[in-house]
Amino acid sequence: MQLTDSDLFEGITQEEVEQMLRCFCARTERCAAGETVRAYRHSHGDVGILKSGALSIERIELDGGRTLLESLAPGGIFGEVLAFSSLARESMLVVARAPSEIVFIDYAHIIKRCEKACDHHSLLVRNVLRLVADKTVRLSERIEVLSCRTIREKLLCYFSLSAAHAGGRAFLLPFSFSELADYICADRSAMMRELGRMRDAGLVQTEGRRIALP
Repeated sequence: MQLTDSDLFEGITQEEVEQMLRCFCARTERCAAGETVRAYRHSHGDVGILKSGALSIERIELDGGRTLLESLAPGGIFGEVLAFSSLARESMLVVARAPSEIVFIDYAHIIKRCEKACDHHSLLVRNVLRLVADKTVRLSERIEVLSCRTIREKLLCYFSLSAAHAGGRAFLLPFSFSELADYICADRSAMMRELGRMRDAGLVQTEGRRIALP
């Protein structure tokens, strides 16, 4: 994946991206599947752009269990300055779900005033603000899903939101069914039983990770 494919660099050319990466002293890290990329009990102050692989943002519960907060594909970005409140950082992890390559940029480099007043730097700052707004919307959607009382209601709410984002009645689940159970805070076995009942009732169709609503 080219970094220009990331929403962070939308509207910025490859040449301008390479110039900024040099200016910002960007660094690349590679990690293995299962490795913890960031633990936000420590302050990092950087923004990560996933160049290849897959990441999950997880919260560690008091009982030691993990709740999936977000799944990131190539082009996705993360960082405590983008998504995490100071109260929640103690229990936040970014974990590699597959071998991954990540480009890190110090957030201070992004927001500091550019001495050359580069147009592409100003565009980068606007992109960051838009991404913060987008993440706020996704957080609101997560709250909407979790506010549903039953597993069926949670699934239908999540499926409806995902289909709307896909612009139709079908979409590809961005993670496994086990991770979906974590995302809606439900037991996987109970969720799969309910999903089977929903298929029998004609409420949903599934083919692998492809989900379709009637």
